Amino acid sequence: MIVEQISVFLENKAGRLMEVTKTLSEANINIRALSLADTSDFGILRLIVDDTAKAQSVLKDKGFTVGKTGVVAVEVGDNPGGLQAILEVLQNAEVNVEYMYAFVQKNSENATLIFRLDRTEYALDELKKHNITVLPVSKVCGTH
Repeated sequence: MIVEQISVFLENKAGRLMEVTKTLSEANINIRALSLADTSDFGILRLIVDDTAKAQSVLKDKGFTVGKTGVVAVEVGDNPGGLQAILEVLQNAEVNVEYMYAFVQKNSENATLIFRLDRTEYALDELKKHNITVLPVSKVCGTH
């Protein structure tokens, strides 16, 4: 299942990240996972939230540049080689990992990996074929 992720482009200056989190907090939007990458001039904040459409709307209203991307959430056991097994399936299927990040769900002994892949639908089929747990949107984002 494909999960919607929003990307927010930020100037690399003090306070910009807090403006995003404050905007989302005031709109009662819960951040479930995030990743922040930067250059000397700007950053890209990638977020999984519990209400993507509302988050996009309130952030755009505050003047942020916001995009939406489909990503895949995969559950992996907390043990050596867990990530390696997933990467082997993707490599054997010739699927490129464009980027990834991880987080831990409440009440779970497993981690959740978020993947941006170049052939998402094909990758989903390959992961499922190899009995890798692909999480539904409801488990990743929660409900609002």
